[in-house]
Amino acid sequence: MADEFLFNILEKVLIKVTSPSIENLSFAWGMKSELNKLQNTLSIINAVFLDQNEQKTLNHQAKDWLHKLREVVYDADDLLDEMSTESLRRNIDKKHGKTLKRVRNLFSCSNPIVFRFKMGRKLRNIRNHLDQITADWRKFRSSEINPSNLIGIEVREQTHSYVKASEIVGRENDKRSVVEQLILENSTNAQDNVSVLPIVGLGGLGKTTLVKMVYNDVRISEYFDLKMWVCVSEDFSLKQIIEKILRSTTGERHDHLDMDQIQIHLRTVLDSKRYLLVLDDVWNDDRNKWTELRDLLVNGSSGSKIIVTTRSKKVATITGTVPAYNLSGLFEDDCLSLFLKCAFGRDNDFHPKLAKIGKDIVNKCGGVPLAIKTLGNLLYSKTDERQWLQIRDNEIWQIEQKENDILPILRLSYDQMPSSLRQCFTYCSTFPKGSEIPREEFINLWTAQGFIEDEDVGDQYFNELISKFCFQDVVEAFDGDIVACHNLVQDLAQSMAGDRCSSIKIDSTKAISEGTRHVLFQGEDSQGKQVPEYLLKTRKLQTFNYSFKVGPNDKNFVKTVSLSFRCLRVLSMNYLQIVELPKSIGKLKLLRYLNLNDSPNLTSLPRSICKLVNLQTLSLINCENLQSLPKDIKKLVNLRTLYLTSLQQNLPVEKLLSLDSLQIMLLYKCSCISSMLPSSGFQVFSNLRVLRIYDCPRLTNLTDSMKYLSNLEKLWIWNCKELDLSLGTDVFMKGLTSLRSLMLMGLPKLLTLPEGLKGNVASNLHYLLISDCQNLRNLPDWIHGFTSLVNLYIEHCPNLLPLPEGVGLLSAKLKITGCPLVNVNGYA
Repeated sequence: MADEFLFNILEKVLIKVTSPSIENLSFAWGMKSELNKLQNTLSIINAVFLDQNEQKTLNHQAKDWLHKLREVVYDADDLLDEMSTESLRRNIDKKHGKTLKRVRNLFSCSNPIVFRFKMGRKLRNIRNHLDQITADWRKFRSSEINPSNLIGIEVREQTHSYVKASEIVGRENDKRSVVEQLILENSTNAQDNVSVLPIVGLGGLGKTTLVKMVYNDVRISEYFDLKMWVCVSEDFSLKQIIEKILRSTTGERHDHLDMDQIQIHLRTVLDSKRYLLVLDDVWNDDRNKWTELRDLLVNGSSGSKIIVTTRSKKVATITGTVPAYNLSGLFEDDCLSLFLKCAFGRDNDFHPKLAKIGKDIVNKCGGVPLAIKTLGNLLYSKTDERQWLQIRDNEIWQIEQKENDILPILRLSYDQMPSSLRQCFTYCSTFPKGSEIPREEFINLWTAQGFIEDEDVGDQYFNELISKFCFQDVVEAFDGDIVACHNLVQDLAQSMAGDRCSSIKIDSTKAISEGTRHVLFQGEDSQGKQVPEYLLKTRKLQTFNYSFKVGPNDKNFVKTVSLSFRCLRVLSMNYLQIVELPKSIGKLKLLRYLNLNDSPNLTSLPRSICKLVNLQTLSLINCENLQSLPKDIKKLVNLRTLYLTSLQQNLPVEKLLSLDSLQIMLLYKCSCISSMLPSSGFQVFSNLRVLRIYDCPRLTNLTDSMKYLSNLEKLWIWNCKELDLSLGTDVFMKGLTSLRSLMLMGLPKLLTLPEGLKGNVASNLHYLLISDCQNLRNLPDWIHGFTSLVNLYIEHCPNLLPLPEGVGLLSAKLKITGCPLVNVNGYA
């Protein structure tokens, strides 16, 4: 499998090499000619491999060639980032009036001459390596390395309608629900005579098996005059699908007919019959193609039904005329029953110790039947406890998979992704398994690695992964935002990432590739332990995700990381026990994402952290003893996301003057903050889109300067006991003309909604949640002005009086709970 990141990073490097900052430096340093040569060579290689993202099998020679290419392209990316950083640093120093001091050490990298010489030498080395790689390709381009010979296409086997009912575990309730829905005489949402029921679920979850059970149910056979089963898969050819429908009906082939003849024949077959058509494994999300097929299927009598099975929510939305049936995982008891049946056969003669290990194995499978079968079948007839423990303690992606096992099936979903989305998906292997990951974190990490450029693209990619069922247990907020989700198919992500991403335990002795770029370093307790020697060999790491419940006690651990991995873009080190960070953190000049969450002893950040001019995300959640932000924090001109817990009494506006790139801010457990910025403070944050203020017990009021937040889309305030929104909010609220989502939660001093919402703000608001406001008495009469409201949730406000009549005029979904004085039925 070729590196999924390679072909995307090639294009990224080509963009960087022509960027204005690189252009300016190349002229100043006399490197223009060398950079032009680099660009030309990369352009040739990119053109050759532009369409090679579907490579499945490579011989040894091809793998070696691609490995060499991969490493030098990454080196080029690092070099260009170093040059861009130097250009940015100089501009910042110039902006803040800093003059270059005389460099005492002639050979220091701070010396511009030394730095220029160093960059020139690196550039020439990269050029020489690329020239050699290009020469090697030309030498054997007519052999197996030829890109056209590297492409392999995986085709899923056709499904059929037969099922052995005795082999199915745990789907009786699902079957009953679907059958009852199908035999309803009338469907209120049916188009013409036919209604379409999508059944949606992850690959391997059992959609096809469920539909087979339904298809063969005696009530279905009695209700429908005609039943047809068609496996669609990736190729949504209208003519082929109609041929398959006719063949399922008559058993005859019709591929000798032209399109007009075949559609006439289809309409004749369906005429006046109440039919059930199963379209299994549908991938097409082109609405026009679906509409064209559906228009040919409306000739049946009333009550005809179509079942569409799909992995994609988008496909379900396009095809369905009734709400989709979302198939979930099996219950725990059913999972264990299925596993034991696969592992021990029908005899169920198993050893209690093995059964106990089997229960642990089942927990790895997330309720997915195919995963359970895969691991159960691997252990069939094996009675050696060591073999069972090996499967339990291993990762699924490391276990040999047969053609119809879980990973090959899930791989089909992966193959449908565009190349740019694949690299975002495979990067998920760097997250701790089973952890809750906020949507924002996905997007911030993808941005830090250069996979995406902005929030909008990140939202699109995240939604696509959700729709493809790459994640389960999605937690939604009242406004539809994904607060967090659990990663389900991380094994697939790891399998596809190959040696680019590695998950390492603290006590592991396994060797990892020197070309590894992204590492998840995890365990329970790392006290007294240092970074393993074998890991220090991977000098070109771009991600170091450190996940321990107890972190190192001294600064040496962090110092080793910051001095050893100079190419890091992402550094995540939670649960640190240290009081201060080492100054060496400033050496990570390519760093874009820094997470120091849950480090309660951390009291200060070194000034050197302000040298991280590329930093986009700084997360300091639950750093409860952090005194303040460094003086030169204003130099972090690329900072987009700031999550902050500190002991500051207010945000120091003089330190934040240059942070006009900031888009997301969270103030969490800032126990000493009593007021927001001074009167002009928020004018700095004119690009802020999201502001969350959580658990700030001394905060008494906001500030008029929030009127400058004209781009603010989300304002969530939670558990601020002293905050009084009736003080001075009329002015600033009127300026929040882009506000779409407002949460007011845990505010005992909230008596009614702020008057400042009235007018333009109210008419643009889409989502409003009011919760745990013990003294809220009434909603204002002007509530009818929330004309764009989609969701209005009011929860646990025990003193809220009956709502004004204007609520009845709203088209919003209204949810009222825990408000005993409000007649909920009156607003149903």
